[in-house]
Order: sequence, then C-alpha cells, then structure tokens
Amino acid sequence: MRMPHMAERGPELPMQRDLIDRSNASLKARLALDLESLRGSLQRSGTLLALDTTLEEIMDRVAGFEVVLPSWGLGTGGTRFGRFPGPGEPTSIFEKLEDAALVQQLTRGAGAVSLHVPWDSGASRALSECAQGLGLRFDAMNSNTFQDQPGQRLSYKFGSLSHPESAVRRQAIDHNLEVIAIGEAIGSKALSVWIGDGSDTPGQSNFRRSLERVADSLAEIYKSLPGDWKLFVEYKPYEPAFYSTVIQDWGTALHLCQGLGDRAHVLVDLGHHLPGTNIEQIVSRLIQVGRLGGVHLNDSKYGDDDLTAGSIRPFQLFLIFCELVAAEREARKSRQMSSPTYLIDQSHNTRDPIEALIVTVEEARRAYAKALFVDFERLAELQDASDPVLAELVLKNAFETDVRPVLAAVRLRDGGAIDPIGIFRESGYRLAKARERKPDWKTAGGMV
Repeated sequence: MRMPHMAERGPELPMQRDLIDRSNASLKARLALDLESLRGSLQRSGTLLALDTTLEEIMDRVAGFEVVLPSWGLGTGGTRFGRFPGPGEPTSIFEKLEDAALVQQLTRGAGAVSLHVPWDSGASRALSECAQGLGLRFDAMNSNTFQDQPGQRLSYKFGSLSHPESAVRRQAIDHNLEVIAIGEAIGSKALSVWIGDGSDTPGQSNFRRSLERVADSLAEIYKSLPGDWKLFVEYKPYEPAFYSTVIQDWGTALHLCQGLGDRAHVLVDLGHHLPGTNIEQIVSRLIQVGRLGGVHLNDSKYGDDDLTAGSIRPFQLFLIFCELVAAEREARKSRQMSSPTYLIDQSHNTRDPIEALIVTVEEARRAYAKALFVDFERLAELQDASDPVLAELVLKNAFETDVRPVLAAVRLRDGGAIDPIGIFRESGYRLAKARERKPDWKTAGGMV
C-alpha cells in the first residue's frame, strides 16, 4: 500500500526540506529532458501502444511499489572474521528508525521497517510513537533462535526448533510467541522465521526426526498467530550448518507451510541459493501454488553473500520481477490483489549503510519498472510459437530500457530527491550523527 505524502502526516523529517528542494531545483530541467526523451523513444518503438498504457500510468505503478527496510541493515554488518562500523551509526532501535526515516524521505519507496528481536529492544508504545512521528510503520517481525543471547538459559548450539531436547525447543517456541506479542503491540502483521538448525558432520543428527521436530514446533507457533497474521518460513542451503540444514531449500519450506495452513508462506532470500540456481523459476512455482510470502532483496557472487541487490546479477533480478509482475497483472485482471513483502536483507561491510539501502531501494524499483515494460501478450505468443530468439528479445528490450528518468520523476513527484545519494553526502548527515551519537563499537551496526 502506498504511503500518503509526508506533508499530509507532518512527520519530523530527519533532513531539512529546503536542502532537498534546492538540489531538486538544480536538476529538474535536465530530468524533464530525459523524461521526454524516454517518452519519445517509447512512442517511436510502439512500446506504450503495445502495452496499452502511458508513461504516467507506469510512474503510478512504480510509485506504489515499496520495499521494507531491515532494522539490522541500518548499521554495518560483518563477517565471522570481523566488523568495521563507521562513525555516526545507530546504537539503538530509535536511532535506527531515524536513519530509516531518512532513507524514506529521500527515496519515497521505503516507508516500513522490519524489526529483529532481541536485537531491537524498546517499549512497544515508545517504538510506535517514534515510528509514527517519523512517518514510518512496522512490517514483518523477525525472531532469533540462531544465536545465543546474554543470560539465555539454554543454548542453541545444537539447534533450536529442531533440538532433540524438548526444553530447548520450548524456549525457542516461547521466544517466537514473545516476538508475536511485540509485533501485535506495534502493528505488525507477520512473523518471519529462519533457523540455522542443521549439522556439521555425517551422523550428527537424524534428517527425518529433525524435520518432524521443526514441523511440530512451527505448528505450535502457527496456532498462536493472530487471525490476520501470516507466517513466513525462510530457507537456506548452508551456514551456519555446513553438512546439512534442516530447512535447506524451497521445497522443504513449502512442505512445512502446506502442513501448517493457508497463512503460512515461503520467504525467498535471493542470496540464499547455491550458484546457478534458477531463482526466478522458484518464485514462479511458489506463485503458482499461492505460497510466496516475501522476497529478501540482496545479491550473491558465490553463495549466501547478502550483497547489494542487483550488484552482481541485475538481469536475474529483472527476470525475477518479470515473474512477479506477470502474476500481478493476472491478479489485477481477476481483482484478487495479493503482493509479497519485499524486504531488504543485506550486509553492508564497506559501504555506508544508508547509501547501500538507498541503492537497493532504487535497484528494486528499477527492476520492477523494467518488468512493467515487458509485452507479456507478445511474449506468450512467441512462447506458444516456440520462438526462443524473439521471445528473449522481448525481455531484453524491456531490460535495456533506461528507466532512471521514471524513478527520478517518481521521487520528485512524491517529495523525495532526484539525486538521493548526492544529497545525502552533501547534507553532512553522517558527520552530524557522529557528533550526536555516543559510539559503541560492540553494538554499532545491525546484527548484534
């Protein structure tokens, strides 16, 4: 759902409005030329006529596309070898919300935040008031049973929801129920569950019994969901378990969801796949059976890398959005609108987290916008005619369309920045926060 214009809510904006206005004023004329050049090109090629649409209608669709910001992505991530947080990074959930509001102010495409418990702590009322004051809302809640927390009674070293000991499973289940309660208090409508359960050596665990224990644990969590909530089950082929992972692929996640009920859906993380995996086909299959709950936006080079979305495989990202847009078109025709949650989930190790999030918001919107220029009717004709050359060209023509003027025009129209990265750097926001925020090198960043 598209958020109302900031002026209608009157939130406390992190950046001065006149700074954005001055930057936009200096770029408006060039943007107008770029937009008209694109319009002329689309008219000459017959693209808009074939799609029976206008550039303004495309812009409206792009404006309605929104991604969710991860609270843990507002700080520096890291690897198992170390982390290098930068100055001015948030050290509390309230400071994370302030940074999230800046990303939304500049992009106008990221008005919701996803929290991770217990990384994010704060009284529910205070969180709600802070988010509302910044013009934000809360999306899916994330539980954490893949690492031990200070003061935790039982360890998850050998698993959580799949642990052989019932007491450990009970502790993990209770944690998820606590996360649901927090989410209810702040307006969330979904719980996202990812567990690192698995084994490192052959014979360490029983494959079938481990999965049965996860199914039983998830069933108890599912029964406690509020009636209007969804449960997202995420899968991951490896890490931290290196021999076997209990929920290792989309088929296993789907099997679990089908056993739980209609409100259980699979969450597809674009980085959590082995090299060469046909992710767009996985997305298509889950759409086909009505079980695609969400997409974690990132990218990978070797495996589970959590790189910035579109940084490695922009064409694959486009192909994934082609499947999503095709399903969206069919849903619009049948008036059964149902859209997955688009959540950023990536690790910022050397980039400024705010800049990296801005880039991914725009990359997701770029892939979505390009998919809107696919002539799906022509594509279907070519598929039925078994013409692989022209069918591929239909996709390539859309992929090669320069939609940057569309994205910039949407940001400008909705009160954002034509050049969000440029204005962020010009503003000196990060340096100002470095002076305001007390540095905490142990907790700076997201994943702690």
